[in-house]
Amino acid sequence: MIKMNQVVAALAVAGLVSGAAAAPVGAADKSEFVTVKQTHFARKGQTYYIAGANFWYGGYLGSPSGVGERARLRKELDTMKAIGINNVRVLAVSEKTEMTSAVRPATTNGPGKYDEDLLAGLDFLVDELGKRDMTVVLYLNNFWQWSGGMTQYLNWFEGTPALDPNVTRDYDGYMAKTARFYANKEAQTEYRGTIKKIVQRVNTINGKSYRDDPVIMSWQLANEPRPGNGKASDKEKAIYTTWIADTAQYIHELDKNHLVSSGSEGLAGSAQDAKLFMASHSSKHVDYLTYHLWPKNWGWFDSKKPVESWDGAIARSRDYLNSHIDMAKTLGKPIVLEEFGLDRDGASFDIKAGTTIRDRFYGEIFELIGRRAAAGDPIAGWNFWAWGGAGRAANADYWWKQGNDFMGDPPQEEQGLYSVFDSDASSLALIKDHADKLRSLQK
Repeated sequence: MIKMNQVVAALAVAGLVSGAAAAPVGAADKSEFVTVKQTHFARKGQTYYIAGANFWYGGYLGSPSGVGERARLRKELDTMKAIGINNVRVLAVSEKTEMTSAVRPATTNGPGKYDEDLLAGLDFLVDELGKRDMTVVLYLNNFWQWSGGMTQYLNWFEGTPALDPNVTRDYDGYMAKTARFYANKEAQTEYRGTIKKIVQRVNTINGKSYRDDPVIMSWQLANEPRPGNGKASDKEKAIYTTWIADTAQYIHELDKNHLVSSGSEGLAGSAQDAKLFMASHSSKHVDYLTYHLWPKNWGWFDSKKPVESWDGAIARSRDYLNSHIDMAKTLGKPIVLEEFGLDRDGASFDIKAGTTIRDRFYGEIFELIGRRAAAGDPIAGWNFWAWGGAGRAANADYWWKQGNDFMGDPPQEEQGLYSVFDSDASSLALIKDHADKLRSLQK
């Protein structure tokens, strides 16, 4: 079996792992920013395909104190760079909450109260990415409770409880109530204030304004925003669509250099309404489409009965992928599959469990995206969920507690559920192979 340290060492010799010094502070060459050229991304004069990973906790590792692990962060970025990853998707802001399944500490300790150590951690991450010629998508909120998110905003300004569906088990109720965020004027004012603080921030490591740093590829409105639950009304859908367009416009007014994206899951996050998904991405201020793929979460695949459920799950997954690529083609914009994942063999959280089924699933996804990209369709790339790297579960029940390693699985999920670890040699080799294939299409 290939050992990951051998892979990294070999690629370092070949010059593929870069820890070189950052470029001098100053105005960036416009060609270094990721832009949209018709139905594809462009950077440095050529097509730019995303071969990426979700790395939500990257800013946490960069913190200079407390939760920070800068040596680990550098190691994680080097390992990802070695397997061809050129982009990471990262949580920019979290909100302090009493909910048990949320990350701690938080970037925002109350309206207008920010944790400068965590913001400095984000600075450090962005600077280190620049040294490795990698880019980042930063999402500025979360529909789900694991970072505080929209339900915590409502707690601040409505006085209603911050809802934790891990406790209530009422996900339909959670989604319906959380969607009130879009129409709450006080919440929107605070949210825009946070957006402005991040977008206009000056990096304390390198002195660059975030607005002027080409390492940032895109500002993202939120992680998986939804109009409500599957029974969202026409009024709720209209509020949601307007919120996306207006917030995207606001970000572009603050920052003329970077792309803006929604963070949508696609149809699964649009009440299975294709018209809503199209409408919410049709604004000229939304630069590209996003979608996610979760066959287990959506009940298509039973990881305890993989043989029996495989064919149906893959057929539905292919249909889901192709239908969204076709919608992007209709809108004439690029699309990124920015989340997809599957658990380990036997539905185990143990790092020692195999990844045969997950590797097979990844291979199917990579093959379809690669084939349609080669055909000229509006494929901009992928970000798998999620990078666990050197993190390890600390507890027998696999649930995260403050002080444990950060991993790809946020605190609302068992640690090890969907993480790709640095010891998963077959998964890493597969990712590298398809990252190389996707990048070979650049011209």
